[in-house]
Amino acid sequence: MALAVTGLVLLPGCDLSSKKATAQELQPYLSPSQEGLLAHVVDTIIPATDTPGAKDLNVHLFVQKMVADCYEKEAQENLSKGLDGLKAKTKKKHGKVFEACSTDERIALLRDMEQSGDTSESEFYKLVKGLTVRGYMNSEYVMMNLTNYQAVPGHYYGCVPVNQESLS
Repeated sequence: MALAVTGLVLLPGCDLSSKKATAQELQPYLSPSQEGLLAHVVDTIIPATDTPGAKDLNVHLFVQKMVADCYEKEAQENLSKGLDGLKAKTKKKHGKVFEACSTDERIALLRDMEQSGDTSESEFYKLVKGLTVRGYMNSEYVMMNLTNYQAVPGHYYGCVPVNQESLS
């Protein structure tokens, strides 16, 4: 009886079809131009030096995915409107797109947004910066090459001689 009940509980969760499971695709809610602008924003926050920058590690996709999956609709709209606002601010202040600005101009624009009295601008910057740092520090490249990350701390040796002194 217990076996039959267990089978009935587990059966709906089993996929008996021959289809292979595929990774879930990112459902973009940003336009391609907004996604490109976001890539340049994260690259301005963490630029490439002797290590890859945030753009090189596709942190902008992490930011987009996190906001889409883990934040409310308001945060998604704030990200989209913040990118549009940055685009307009850049055009007004420098007469060109964000990507064409120098590094100093980009930093100044982002600093203006961070220190802005407009809460939507400052919230946009805080959101993007926080997720950029999180995504970069948790990327495979950083974890494997720059930090002392070990998936399993230490190694277990099951058959080693033990001397009497180590037991005391």
